[in-house]
Amino acid sequence: MHLVHIIPLKLCYFVITWQSSNWKFMKVERQKLCGTNYPVCISFIVVNEFCERFSYYGMKAVLTLYFINYLHWDQNLSTAVYHAFSSLCYFTPILGALIADSWLGKFKTIVYLSVVYVLGHVVKSVGAIPSVGDSTIHIALSMMGLILIAFGTGGIKPCVAAFGGDQFDEEHMNERRKFFSIFYMSINAGSLLSTVITPILRGNVQCFGGDCYALAFGVPAILMVIALVVFISGSGMYKKSPPEGNVLLDVCRCLGLAIKNRWMSSKYDSKRKHWLDWAEEKYPKRLIHEIKMVLRVLVLFIPLPMFWALFDQQGSRWTLQATRMNMAFMLNALLILMFVPIFDVVVYPLIGLCRINLTPLKKMAVGMIFAALAFGAATLVEVNVMKTVVEPAPRGQCLLQVYNLADSDVKLSIPGSNLFSQPIKSYEDPQAYQHLELGGNNKTITVGINHNGHFHECRETFTEQKAYSLVLHSKTWGIVCQLVSLKFKYCSNRFINTRSEAVNVTMAGVDFYIPADYGISPNKTANNVHIAWQIPQYALMTAGEVMFSIPGIEFSYSQAPANMKSLLQAGWLLTVAFGNVIVLIVAEGAGLDQWMEFLLFAGLLVAVCIIFSIMAYFYTYVDPGELDKLFPDKTVNEDEDDLKKDQTDDTLYLNSIEKSTNM
Repeated sequence: MHLVHIIPLKLCYFVITWQSSNWKFMKVERQKLCGTNYPVCISFIVVNEFCERFSYYGMKAVLTLYFINYLHWDQNLSTAVYHAFSSLCYFTPILGALIADSWLGKFKTIVYLSVVYVLGHVVKSVGAIPSVGDSTIHIALSMMGLILIAFGTGGIKPCVAAFGGDQFDEEHMNERRKFFSIFYMSINAGSLLSTVITPILRGNVQCFGGDCYALAFGVPAILMVIALVVFISGSGMYKKSPPEGNVLLDVCRCLGLAIKNRWMSSKYDSKRKHWLDWAEEKYPKRLIHEIKMVLRVLVLFIPLPMFWALFDQQGSRWTLQATRMNMAFMLNALLILMFVPIFDVVVYPLIGLCRINLTPLKKMAVGMIFAALAFGAATLVEVNVMKTVVEPAPRGQCLLQVYNLADSDVKLSIPGSNLFSQPIKSYEDPQAYQHLELGGNNKTITVGINHNGHFHECRETFTEQKAYSLVLHSKTWGIVCQLVSLKFKYCSNRFINTRSEAVNVTMAGVDFYIPADYGISPNKTANNVHIAWQIPQYALMTAGEVMFSIPGIEFSYSQAPANMKSLLQAGWLLTVAFGNVIVLIVAEGAGLDQWMEFLLFAGLLVAVCIIFSIMAYFYTYVDPGELDKLFPDKTVNEDEDDLKKDQTDDTLYLNSIEKSTNM
């Protein structure tokens, strides 16, 4: 007779075999990937993260353009809502960590909040269907979908990375460190594909008579369903640590008691080495020591939001910068997939050969410098873009510029407007574009022209958000008006030919045919700033991200006690949330030109980097695994007693079966 009972213990199984009245104990290791020390279940977590990030970044890739082109919001409002959503996505991890550590555990938290995530995508997709209600319904559904997505993605964020780290044995620290690099590559592989595919779905696939935002949001919903299915498929292989009670509540109560006792203490009371020690009368020393560890890391996190304030503008300000350039080239998360292995295999080993101890905190400081340099490069690009681009007018207005090619000065009068009140010189560079109020989608206006004491009128129709050039030239019978509509997205060029014969002009490889007798060439784009000029800023920002974000995740996990890893991951993600809050404050309150705003962010990050470097210098790394040696509490003994009790129960059970068999 052969009976087997399996007792799960840490990352392996003890199989107790009873055969012919002899007990045998065998330690069975969990399945590993291709002879490595990586558990097989890691592959499910990595694929899940790839699909989830495809879903998230695919939706965000078109979100700003969706606000502008579909909901008809202006750039500042679109940027504000974009960063408010991003900020919410990084505030909700606190909720996810609380649920995981106190109630459901990491596995169930990921599963349940992924369902909320999927529902958010579905609602968002429905809100992008033009036939579903009016603009108010579209806005309501879009905001509801974004809120659900924020709770879904934010809730699982602190759990997935920590859950992956939990799958490794403590002796496989190097493998766990590399896992975080692989994990981060899966994030950016999903981002890479999504930021290429979803804009194509939006722009190249037409539905409902326009850009297909519904499909662009629907595909991320499908990917999130796949992410959920893949994650659940590995359920039987995971190490699932049960929740250990309301850790966050215990932490808050301990902090409150320590503050209260410290405040109420008198000068005659015995002194304590640390203010948290005032809670020792009620809480165990181990918990107090764990809170000290977490607080030291959280204090170190205080300067970090400034990095994310710069980083997350890739999806807002940098995207809007790109839309005003020649977009024949597209750059995205491909650089991450290149840089992560380059840094791990080449850069860091070379630095090690120079006997430089590049700790995670030092890497993060260098990452900040790279991000500041990236915004310096973005400033230079923005200055050149502004020279070649005319910003569109808001709704209800158009842009108007006047060219006077007559033989003398002219003076314009526009009913209900004081624009062009000064005489316009003959053959002089025109004034900058002026905002002409229309009061609606379009308006027909009679423009009065005073030339050499004679009054002439031109009746022209203007459409909102377009740019116009009004060209005036004189004939024997008076003034002739030519209203020309111009592109405002790129640097647009037109030629006016005052000669009596047609001419051809070639500029920057672009041919212009110009008719005779004040003929005007077709509007063509030439000599504009190519989007490839954004490569340096993206390369610098990517280098900064690799050196800041990956070591940051690893640092957060390695410095957290076992029962607070989700909590500290949530603290790390909160730095991203506050970074987006900084963008909101600056974007809405500073009122600076875009290039000045970029330069301001770069300078602020340099200052913050100096502060962070000083703080990091005084930080002492800890090993949470040493807590069991420092505080040999009853938990370990209780676990051993439980195991012995299970073995005793099994023995009694098997003996009863043996007796019944012999009867």
